[in-house]
Amino acid sequence: MGTSWKHWIMALLLGSAAALAGAQQPASAPAASMPVNPAVQSAQPLSNIVSENVFDLKKRDLAKEAKDQAARRTTQPGNNAPVWREVNSDQAHYASIPGLEAGVLIQRTGQKWRLFRNGVITVWGGWLVVLVPLLILGVFLWRGPIRLKEAPTGRVIERFTPTERYVHWTMAISFVTLGVSGIIMLWGKHFLLPVMGHQLFGWLTYVLKNLHNLLGPLFTVSIIVAFVIWVRDNLPRSGDLKWLLTLGGMFSSEHGAEVPSHRFNAGEKIWFWVGMVMLGLVLSVSGWMLDRIVPGVDYYRSTMQLGEIIHAIAAVGIICLSLVHIYVGTIGMEGAYRAMREGYVDETWAKEHHELWYDDVKAGKIPAQRSQPPAARPSEQPAKL
Repeated sequence: MGTSWKHWIMALLLGSAAALAGAQQPASAPAASMPVNPAVQSAQPLSNIVSENVFDLKKRDLAKEAKDQAARRTTQPGNNAPVWREVNSDQAHYASIPGLEAGVLIQRTGQKWRLFRNGVITVWGGWLVVLVPLLILGVFLWRGPIRLKEAPTGRVIERFTPTERYVHWTMAISFVTLGVSGIIMLWGKHFLLPVMGHQLFGWLTYVLKNLHNLLGPLFTVSIIVAFVIWVRDNLPRSGDLKWLLTLGGMFSSEHGAEVPSHRFNAGEKIWFWVGMVMLGLVLSVSGWMLDRIVPGVDYYRSTMQLGEIIHAIAAVGIICLSLVHIYVGTIGMEGAYRAMREGYVDETWAKEHHELWYDDVKAGKIPAQRSQPPAARPSEQPAKL
């Protein structure tokens, strides 16, 4: 009886400590051993996305590992953990075949790269590539195409020379081919593989992969040439900020709401500097590395994995921006596609969308005709300003 009360006090103290520890835990966090009841606790959105920081590589304490293994030999003589730790250690051992990292059996960052690629890039990048077209479709259904407020005059101004159009279409066609092939290689297994089957899908991705690698350098060259041709007209000017704050007044139906701009407005300049120059060059450099044609680079697996991640992120960004550019340049604005297809715009179009550029043409600072004129249509003649 003398010791029983001591047992009761110890049990009471232990029970109080356990209750206090349980109270300190968040009420919303279920116990690790308790299964989650979907009828009571709803699944968190995107909770199945598994990712990991590709740069988070823990440093090994080799001295401590050797000391622990020496002590383990007496208590666990059959434990082969050190063997498998060395297998999974990135350590280069002897290999008779030539090549970088031929002696590395398992590269630890490979799993981190796979989780980041299939988790963050595939899921979030995929949602962006889907949501941006839906947003554009919503704007089109709400606003419709941006039409001219005045009737065309029949007098045209040369907006793009044949050289400018050849460079643009070379860049555009190569980019669309690269974008479609990249989308199929990254996301095709989710929407094409179930339809085509493994054999046809394998042939398709093999062809697209080689086409992707061949067109990449052509896309890079077209970006460099386009930069040289249009950089002067895309330098920042006064009025660009006002254009951005109102989107140029293009979505207003009132006459005179448009913000005047020079040859390229602020929106086109953002596409030029952010989309074509910055993302285009990042995409090109990382793509050349993945093609393994950059001289002086040791193509370790970690180098290729990092290049693939940068390439995929830049690709998602430039695809989303290009969708806006393609929309405005085709069905989003009346007369915009004709400017790049034929090189000419009507005086009314130039005055409504690029009034400052039109004023320079009218004042004679910029010639209305900069190349050999084609055969004009009966109702259209080059402007004489």
